[in-house]
Amino acid sequence: MNDMALTFPPELLKRQAVIYVRQSTQSQVMTNLESQRRQYDLVEMARGYGFAGIDVIDDDLGVSASGCEARPGFERLVAMLCSGSIGAVFCLEVSRLARNGRDWHHMLELCGLVDARVVDHDGVYDPRHPNDRLLLGMKGSISEFELGVLRTRMVEAARAKARRGELRYTPPIGYLWDRDAGVMFDPDRRTQEVVRQIFCRFRELGSARQVLLAMSGEGIHFPRPSDGIRLTSFEWQPIRYRNVISVLKNMFYAGVYAYGKTGRQAKIRDGRAHVTYKNRKSPEDWDVVIRDHHVGYIDWEEYERNQAQLAKNAFGRAGGVKSGRGGGALLAGLLCCARCGRRLHVVYTGRTPRPVYRCDNPNLLLGQKRCITFGGFRPDKLITEAVLEAVAPFAIDAAIEARSMLMMWTPLRAQRQMWCGVPRKSRKGAFR
Repeated sequence: MNDMALTFPPELLKRQAVIYVRQSTQSQVMTNLESQRRQYDLVEMARGYGFAGIDVIDDDLGVSASGCEARPGFERLVAMLCSGSIGAVFCLEVSRLARNGRDWHHMLELCGLVDARVVDHDGVYDPRHPNDRLLLGMKGSISEFELGVLRTRMVEAARAKARRGELRYTPPIGYLWDRDAGVMFDPDRRTQEVVRQIFCRFRELGSARQVLLAMSGEGIHFPRPSDGIRLTSFEWQPIRYRNVISVLKNMFYAGVYAYGKTGRQAKIRDGRAHVTYKNRKSPEDWDVVIRDHHVGYIDWEEYERNQAQLAKNAFGRAGGVKSGRGGGALLAGLLCCARCGRRLHVVYTGRTPRPVYRCDNPNLLLGQKRCITFGGFRPDKLITEAVLEAVAPFAIDAAIEARSMLMMWTPLRAQRQMWCGVPRKSRKGAFR
């Protein structure tokens, strides 16, 4: 047994050594390969200490240890600690294990209970000893504080750069962000033309859906990114409604630079904080809004007119010109198309409005023909018969209850009819 093995009692060497490997983001997993190598090299360190059974837990690659995300690898580590099968936990540094006090101190408590050691590049620690426990607690607190400092520093630096309009983010289709020239139109004439046509058609037709139908009828295609969010290569596909509406609603096309349009929200689930990002904020709460920041396809006045027209065209919104009109369809919102799986819409046609169920999504989103259309009389009749058949056993009880209620209200109704036949002046005298 070498000198390193003397650090651990023989009974601990009979247990397993766990190598915990973690990196915070997927980009680190793809690019920061040296950190991975250093963490996997801890296997040799464990063997040098004399451990024969070594388990590598790398389920948390690309997962943050801030405590806001579930970490299956860390949960597996905790379960193994509870079973008492672990003799030592190896990590490159404490920030790999946890960057929040709850997970860190919980793990230290379990290590102390089962007499397991914590090993990093500085040495071996026994959580049962007060000095080692104090040092590990300080390391965990420093790791948690370091994460907060790094996050604050990056966010404030990005916000300061955004106030000057210099923080670069991926521009929408039709723009490029050149290193020297800044924001400029996409050099591809075809891309420019399709964006200009959307604004031109909406100026003429006043409806995003009519723009879709007109452009789809002419076989016009729209570029779709084929490489994710990098937007360096595109595939031209038939235009969709979301392409039209995203162009019309994006103020970047009006020469406006905006930052901080989304925010983070934290909720407590199962005793753990869950943070969600990309939560849209109202325009009044945006951090930065700079007009005339770059060349636009339209001006700000036209953008405001477009938003007012889109709000006016909105279907089913309170106060809109097409607010909910009611209807007698029994299955509104309950049926789905058997061909595409989308929910069926209900429209009312004819002089005497009758419900018609139809699959409008392919027509609304892609400008294609509807999957299916059928009248609502027969399905509503079948549902009515099925409901009546289901409640038939309770018909006698319902009739008895209705009869008792009728008998209760009959004297009151007779008295009311009697008073209705008496002149109003006579009624006043009767109450004196």
